[in-house]
Amino acid sequence: MDLLEYQGKELFARHGLPVPEGIHATTADEARAASENLGYPVAVKAQVLIGGRGKAGGIKIAKDAVQTHEHAGEIIGMDIFGPHGEGPFKVHELWVEAGSEIEEEYYASVILDRSAKKLLIILSHMGGMDVEAIAEDTPEALIKEHVDPLDGLTREAAEAIVAKSDIPEKIADQVALILVTMVKIAQEEDATLIEINPLILNAAGEVVALDSKTTIDANALYRHPELEELAADIEDPQEAMAKERGLTYVKLDGDIGILGNGAGLCMSTLDVVAQAGGAPANFLDAGGGSKADAIINALEVITSDQKVKAVLFNIFGGITRCDEVAKGIIEAVGKMGIKMPIVVRLDGTNSEEGLRLLAEAGLGNLHNESTMLGAAKRVVELAGSEA
Repeated sequence: MDLLEYQGKELFARHGLPVPEGIHATTADEARAASENLGYPVAVKAQVLIGGRGKAGGIKIAKDAVQTHEHAGEIIGMDIFGPHGEGPFKVHELWVEAGSEIEEEYYASVILDRSAKKLLIILSHMGGMDVEAIAEDTPEALIKEHVDPLDGLTREAAEAIVAKSDIPEKIADQVALILVTMVKIAQEEDATLIEINPLILNAAGEVVALDSKTTIDANALYRHPELEELAADIEDPQEAMAKERGLTYVKLDGDIGILGNGAGLCMSTLDVVAQAGGAPANFLDAGGGSKADAIINALEVITSDQKVKAVLFNIFGGITRCDEVAKGIIEAVGKMGIKMPIVVRLDGTNSEEGLRLLAEAGLGNLHNESTMLGAAKRVVELAGSEA
């Protein structure tokens, strides 16, 4: 579960990690009131789960109450696309933050390295830019150290990491303590990612987390009721809908809806669609033994995503009966009035009967294909024609 910036900073503050003072707001009036409490200047920051907000106009500096109100009104409701075209992400809430006089910018993160089965610290004296860009252009500027899962990160070990980073000696103690705290947060809160970019040195000589990117292991939320309460507020609407209906669904960035039965088949379908030049909009596993009502539920979830231009069904009938899948498609298209192209590949149990039912239904937007690659190529073609 990804946390919004302000939620991550509130988590940081609870553990004693220094952050600028800020106030959450959902309206322009609330933002103005918040700025009057904080003093000026303030940063009015869009709260969305994507990077690149500043370049997209989602972060603005205000010098007074009138400007704060104006900026907040401009940001709330705007659509923000990520640096690689992800989105759009609509802004519904803001974080109004006390202004910071930035002297230097650094980068710090703690990430779960699954291959090593340890937390990995990454520290750099180069902050404010994508860590991918640092890794590509100046890899030696990234200091990486694993954390012993039993001992955690000691103050001495943290100081040794900072000493390798070219961060000024005068603030080494502050940065070391921040690293120790970040590891503590990761361990105690079951975080798989804690990233601060930038970690700044302000004019007062304080090292402060100016941003927050935090991911909590969703499988561990039962141990953190206070975080579990946040999940309903920030969960993607399609993922929430799928969860209510007992479907396995992961939202992606493309425009082709994918439905399969079984995780392996779904993953293979994603790969084949990508091979055919398409971009999947989701991973939806209807599960083995899918009945007509499960297919209806799945289509309702997929088509609720406005980015989806075409849908691909890739069904292999083992426990699942292909005629039941066909009945679900027919009922859903009739009930929901689906107009977008639907490509269907049915193979296995009762596939001939399923194909017969689809043919007799005479659905003008339905396209049958006998192979996975053929179905992928057809849905990519149809999605392109809908652009």
